[in-house]
Amino acid sequence: MANKKFVRSREHNIIAGVMGGIADYLGWSPFKVRLAFVIISSVSAAVPGILIYIILWFLMPLAEE
Repeated sequence: MANKKFVRSREHNIIAGVMGGIADYLGWSPFKVRLAFVIISSVSAAVPGILIYIILWFLMPLAEE
């Protein structure tokens, strides 16, 4: 099993590569991860999704080239 790193994606990025990085880490489709994030963020009133996204943006390092 290869060493997977939790990093922002350079290949699957729309804004900052956060969802693309999560998709790469989990081995899922970036579209499905983005869709799930939007749905969960829309339903959840406790923690705004945009806040989580911004926190992950700063905490996740950018993938190396």
